[in-house]
Amino acid sequence: MNQAEVSKLVSKLRINVPPTHRKLRSPKGPEGRIDKLRKTVTGLVKFERIELNYNRADEARQYTERLISEAIRHGDCHKPTMDTANFWLLEKELIHKLFKVLVPRYETSNSSYTRLINAPKPQYGRNIDKVVLELKGNPFPDLINNNTNNKLLIQNVLLDAAKQDYRQSKINEIAKNIGKTENAPLNESSKKPEAPEKPVES
Repeated sequence: MNQAEVSKLVSKLRINVPPTHRKLRSPKGPEGRIDKLRKTVTGLVKFERIELNYNRADEARQYTERLISEAIRHGDCHKPTMDTANFWLLEKELIHKLFKVLVPRYETSNSSYTRLINAPKPQYGRNIDKVVLELKGNPFPDLINNNTNNKLLIQNVLLDAAKQDYRQSKINEIAKNIGKTENAPLNESSKKPEAPEKPVES
């Protein structure tokens, strides 16, 4: 078997995969690490958007990408692929979702099937890198707002209302001052100085 034929046996993932796996902390050792990843992959396929620590999310993302890639490539009639799905998906009804929902969604996709987005850090508490791991094409609102000039965003609506209130208050202030200046008597400082009297020549 030449190198070209061997390359066909390996799935071409569309994400960067490090050469070594991460050592996720678990009192059960390597078995606990696999259990964590299986729960994460199951949760991602079930909910399609989850929030967790960066290391665990990035590690589970690789297995999710490989699982979907194998499902697209071989289908549900391929026994090794079915065994792989049965191992990684703890809830067996999700196997049906994998082949009947996710495979049709991604079979024509030219990019990765998952997206990793940094979550906002809390002001107080432990400084842990939190991320949002999601499947592309999920039914939830997009976390990345590409249209920054949208006038219907809540911050833009509040800013427009504040600008209008400020302008109205300035207009009212100017209107009050106009009425006062028209009826106000002239101050002594505003009076024109009288010309000095010329001496009478004899």
